[in-house]
Amino acid sequence: MSNSSDFVHLHCHSEFSLLDGANRLDPLVKRAAELAMPALALTDHGVMFGTGEFYNKCKANGVKPILGVEAYVAPRKHTDKQPKLDQAAYHMVLLARNNQGYQNLLKLTTIAAIEGFYYKPRMDRDLLAKYSEGLIATTACLGSEINAALMRGDYASARDACGFYRDLFGEGNYYVELQNHNLPEQIACNESLLKIARELHLPVICSNDVHYLGSADADAHDILLCIGTGAQVADTDRLKYASQEFYLKSSEEMKSLFHELHPKCIEQTLEIAERCHVELEFGRCPLPSPGIPDGFTPHEYLTHLSEEGLMRKYNDNPPEKVVERLRYELDIIATTGFSQYILIVRDLAKFAEEKGIYSGVRGSAAGSLTSYLVDITDIDPVEYGLTFERFLNPERVQMPDVDLDFEDTRRGEVIEYVTQKYSPNQADPTQARVAQIITFGTLAARAVLKDAGRALGMPPPDVEKLCKMIPTLPVGMTIDKTLDANPEFKNAYVRDPAARKLIDTAKRLEGISRHASVHAAGVIISHDALVDYTPLTRSADGGCVTQYSASMLEKIGLLKMDFLGLINLSILGQAVKNVEASTGTQLDIRKLPLDDAKTYELLGAGECVGVFQLESPQMRRYVQELKPTSVRDVAAMVALYRPGPMAHIPRFVRCKHGLEKIEYPHPTLKGILEETYGVIVYQDQVMQIAQIIAGYSLGQADILRRAMGKKKKEEMQKQRENFLRGAAEKGISEKKASEIFDLMEPFAGYAFNKAHAVCYAMVAYQTAWLKANYPVEYMAALLGCFIDKSEKLATCMDECKRMGVP
Repeated sequence: MSNSSDFVHLHCHSEFSLLDGANRLDPLVKRAAELAMPALALTDHGVMFGTGEFYNKCKANGVKPILGVEAYVAPRKHTDKQPKLDQAAYHMVLLARNNQGYQNLLKLTTIAAIEGFYYKPRMDRDLLAKYSEGLIATTACLGSEINAALMRGDYASARDACGFYRDLFGEGNYYVELQNHNLPEQIACNESLLKIARELHLPVICSNDVHYLGSADADAHDILLCIGTGAQVADTDRLKYASQEFYLKSSEEMKSLFHELHPKCIEQTLEIAERCHVELEFGRCPLPSPGIPDGFTPHEYLTHLSEEGLMRKYNDNPPEKVVERLRYELDIIATTGFSQYILIVRDLAKFAEEKGIYSGVRGSAAGSLTSYLVDITDIDPVEYGLTFERFLNPERVQMPDVDLDFEDTRRGEVIEYVTQKYSPNQADPTQARVAQIITFGTLAARAVLKDAGRALGMPPPDVEKLCKMIPTLPVGMTIDKTLDANPEFKNAYVRDPAARKLIDTAKRLEGISRHASVHAAGVIISHDALVDYTPLTRSADGGCVTQYSASMLEKIGLLKMDFLGLINLSILGQAVKNVEASTGTQLDIRKLPLDDAKTYELLGAGECVGVFQLESPQMRRYVQELKPTSVRDVAAMVALYRPGPMAHIPRFVRCKHGLEKIEYPHPTLKGILEETYGVIVYQDQVMQIAQIIAGYSLGQADILRRAMGKKKKEEMQKQRENFLRGAAEKGISEKKASEIFDLMEPFAGYAFNKAHAVCYAMVAYQTAWLKANYPVEYMAALLGCFIDKSEKLATCMDECKRMGVP
């Protein structure tokens, strides 16, 4: 720490102090590194949303992370919620001194958010006493219990409270915190705080209450406050910071404020930084048990179920290549340690089947023969040529991804089942083992212009005019990109001072987290209490939600599953009920004949309204031109109808109908590309081409595919060199190998994996089959499921008219 700064910021807010912090984590940490600060604390208001990410960013920038929170302490019990009496809450900074302290912070913030929430997530003195070990606390800002007492002239209460907290946190763990943001109240409080510190022998630090990065960001932060409170800048009685000093100050600036008042308060911040030492663990957490019979290990049980399924699904006579494939898959599953994971997925699929909930798997999981044999999927991956390595391979040992689709009206039943089975003490937030995942809504380009315009009091038509200039597509359009792409927008910025002020302000706030909500699909299931790994909060409907986002939970190694609600599965379920009610026939949707002439006739005529994935006018036109004759054709169309691959649809159609000669990039690729008429359609084909042309293993090929998808220049150059080298060893010229590499590249980024396309094609076929064979029952199911969606309802009613269904 020799050439580093001799001051550390211990009181910092990020964008996760929602709408009261304008610091994004990256610039915040980078600025601390620029100022040569050896450490930095994160103390967001009442929550730890950004803590895990902050930890990793600090480590990456050579800054020691200090993990904390600016807690809200209830004046009475945290469970008391009487209007007026319990609306106030005192601020207190808590910092984790060690891993025990970090664990206690996770518990405190969880209980505060779930049991103590009343306007704010609140804890109380009893909770602090229970979970005080390993924590350092400070008297915090003017909003604290101590400063509130001093401001009302009650020195005795302030001193008593300090004595209480000193005893609670233990000798040397409770600090008096001095602040000076040019506010007269702070200057007055500092004198009394120093007096208390002398009388009670308390150590003293100074801090700046950091809410934005530099002094130039004060106005943008003020607008953010207005957005959060619905106020306008011109309002006189609104929440407003009384000075522009709430930024990340340098060591020199802090010394100029506090050196004379109390020289030691600067170096004591370093002392706290030295004392705080938390090491977070990343990797893989133990998985919950789905209930394995006695005498079996998870892998033995999975093997037993797979072998049973093998005989059942292949009539006691499985082909040798299927037996080989199963052996190979089970070996990799054992090596990567995911047997228990697959058994958990099977448990959910089994529950859905027993309860008559229509469900399915999307994505690469359908490429696993094991999944098929234990009834997770109902598509035979050997028959459809699906690759297992796209799902799991030994060269990429991260948790495989299984996305489960359920009828959208019954998804809640599945979450309830998971909660009851895997988290018997869910009511106690410190024991909960199942939670949904948090996600953050951000201030996107149009929204931030609109919000900032309202806060600045600009005429709504002027703001609306600017908003309309920002294109809605492509997704992720920013204000900067609009300035480059739209001359009219740029012109307004250059010529109109009001527009310039609005656009500059909006640019500063664009992308900041605005509110927390619940991830549409993600669910975490843990073997241990979730608060051992992530703080929790509560959703609007009372369920547990993680405070860490999905990417952080994956780094920690928790089991994340996506439970998606799919309306088309509800439609299938309802249609099958309608068929039984009107005809007495009990249909098994998974055993429909896949060569039904009526179904292909309907698709060839483009009558795809209400058919899953094939409804849009352009898609209907393509399906009509293609005239599919198999589920494979439908799968290819589903996969090609995406940006990039879409350009190859006309060639695909012409080749199918013999109007264009089928050509292969290299004769050895015929076996892979024959099914798709010489056109690369799937990510799996990209992997197989790398295997045949350049000698990759399928595991290495999956790494190549991921690199192509991410489009990182240096990585791509490295991969190209490997590919050309491998091709040369197989006697393929550099020119030819380079052509093939260029052909593969766009597909790796945009194409579907084949398993995903086949799963979707199967649902598309099932919906088309029902429409072709039971049109009245199917249309009735559509109308019933779209009853709240007026636009969809109108389309379905027009289709009924066209079909002559009364």
